[in-house]
Amino acid sequence: MNIQQLKEKFKLLGEFHYDLGEIDKGYTNRTLYVNISENTIQKKEVTQFMKDKFVGGKGFGLWYLWNAVTPKTRWNDPENEIVIGTGPVCGITQYPGSGKSLVVSLSPLTDIVIDSNVGGFFGPYLKFSGWDALEIQGKAENEVIVYIDGTTGVVQIFEAPLEEINTHILAEELTEMFASDEKEKRNISVVSTGTGANNTLFGMLNFSFWDQKRKVIRVKQAGRGGIGTVFRDKKIEALVIKSPPLKGDANHPAKMELIQKAGKRINKEIFDLDPVQNRMRQVGTANIIDVMDQYDLLPSHNYKYGSLPDAKKIYCDIFGDKYWDVGKADGCWVGCTMACSRVTKPYKLKTGPYKGEEVVVEGPEYETAAGLGGNMGCFDPEFIVEGNFYCDTYGIDTISFSTATAFVMECYENGILNKEITGGLELNFGNTEASMELLHQMGRGDGFGKIVGLGIKKMKKIFIEKYGADPKFLQDIGMEQKGLEYSEYGTKESLAQQGGYGMTNKGPQHDEAWLIFMDMVNNQIPTFEDKAEALHYFPMFRTWFGLMGLCKLPWNDISPADNKKYPPNEAAKVPEHVENYTWLFEGITGIRIDEKELIRQSERVYNFQRIFNIRMGKGLRSDDAIPYRSAGPVTAEEYESRQERYDKQLKEILKIDPEGKSTEEKVKIVREYRENQYENLLDAVYKRRGWTNNGVPTIEHLKSLEMDLPELLEVIKPKL
Repeated sequence: MNIQQLKEKFKLLGEFHYDLGEIDKGYTNRTLYVNISENTIQKKEVTQFMKDKFVGGKGFGLWYLWNAVTPKTRWNDPENEIVIGTGPVCGITQYPGSGKSLVVSLSPLTDIVIDSNVGGFFGPYLKFSGWDALEIQGKAENEVIVYIDGTTGVVQIFEAPLEEINTHILAEELTEMFASDEKEKRNISVVSTGTGANNTLFGMLNFSFWDQKRKVIRVKQAGRGGIGTVFRDKKIEALVIKSPPLKGDANHPAKMELIQKAGKRINKEIFDLDPVQNRMRQVGTANIIDVMDQYDLLPSHNYKYGSLPDAKKIYCDIFGDKYWDVGKADGCWVGCTMACSRVTKPYKLKTGPYKGEEVVVEGPEYETAAGLGGNMGCFDPEFIVEGNFYCDTYGIDTISFSTATAFVMECYENGILNKEITGGLELNFGNTEASMELLHQMGRGDGFGKIVGLGIKKMKKIFIEKYGADPKFLQDIGMEQKGLEYSEYGTKESLAQQGGYGMTNKGPQHDEAWLIFMDMVNNQIPTFEDKAEALHYFPMFRTWFGLMGLCKLPWNDISPADNKKYPPNEAAKVPEHVENYTWLFEGITGIRIDEKELIRQSERVYNFQRIFNIRMGKGLRSDDAIPYRSAGPVTAEEYESRQERYDKQLKEILKIDPEGKSTEEKVKIVREYRENQYENLLDAVYKRRGWTNNGVPTIEHLKSLEMDLPELLEVIKPKL
């Protein structure tokens, strides 16, 4: 069926005309609300209250979602929303990493708010089309597409029963359909997912952009928490936007000279220093596969180990030599000199419904290679590339897929599961054929893949109730927290990073805090107070990127040559780059801020999200507990794999002689100590954050942030 025939199948359900307006100092000052149950569309005013309290991006998304749902709302209720927010800095081209948008919804995995950041062009194009955020509510009767034409000021809802919903086909078809000619393809962006989002709880969203040099559709992912599953439950096939042509001053900043000043400084550093620091422009985020393995931090065999000899088979230069299309700029937004996106050379698929087709594959990024490779024990670059493609086109989060599959593999090797239960799949670590079939089952919605697609939290319950598994063992090795699967870092030797995962608002995703090197390698935060300070500052600082529409990588994946002139704990903040961000904010909005106000902006939103969780029935100390494997060795085999290290710790830290003790006795001693350490860390962090010992923000702290809003106090007072 050709493009015209596809378009003829569209049925207009709702239409809204609007004045294109003009961006003023980073804001359009309005947001777009679409209800697909009622097929109604309207604009909402962005108030000064919203800017003061929530700034933009993730903040706007949280605020809209708060007002849309009740404590009883579940992820698949019509009142749940998907909100895509941009932020005032989003869309500039003078500073790298300025194309991010933030997606917010109630998660099918956690039953609380999930926020997921994403690159690609949709976020900036949403702003250039006249909107600071897009708010989608309701459930459609039949499959729909929402189309925003920012060139003419029209928003339309179409009923569109298309045959293919998998991203690599649908995004290409819709780009072709809505672009008037080849040149206009660069002004189209599509949000879509795939059949895997129909059949799992960890479906994700793909945000497309047209690669002008390669003449192909590329995608970036809002991966975490199952937002793609919400998308498909609402019967949305796609969101499509057509943007006006890009202009360098489209944000109409207050002080362009400050933006240019910041951009000039960071861009020179990237060009001069990236080749000798992280090689992001050459190999992207996969650069740290090698580093994590060498520091015993690469999750291997369901986080049991931090390194395995075969890990060298997936080091980043192997991908570079064989797969990556190097030598071409690979930024996921215009003007991003970090250019860390990677894409493969044309790759012929070996399996699945598209076997034999030649495609380009986005990545693999670090998390995908570490998960599909190390965590599942599948140290095969070709498997990782193919798995990466199918996860993307099926709309499946690579992190949740790999962590959930690694959990199943350990259960299989421990006799909790067998071939009868798995439908014949031999799910041993390293079995690439069985792993790929499991992924295709998720795409089709059949077989054991449907069980794995429920996520680790629900699988634990099933394995206990149906197969008699030991609840304590599953709790120890099931690498989920708050219902979200762990992202791909080993944390056993970093207490601070254990807290960085356990105390996240959304679940164990490293975008709130990544403190492994400060804590484990450099020993910069030795005391509980030091760790608490780091677990206050860095989650608050990183929250700021999500308010603005910024990527975090240009902040600390490139450092000024003289960054070491600062004391170690200050150097970790990269002070000159923090200064850049204060220049960016003032340059866009005209409002001068310093580092302290930057943190306060984030604290307001961070504490709001914590209270949102409490409102939804979570967000207390008990919800910050972690599976023990993230803190220490669960099994005797695990202890013995690092026996020299653990025995030394018993002697030097606990003053206990390991001689003559069985491995099981030593495992028990280490566990008691490490679990106590984690509880002490919770105490210290809660105190530093202005929370009670149960993890509830105090009224005094909210007053200090000017966030003592009546609706927030109503939630926390019964918990104080």
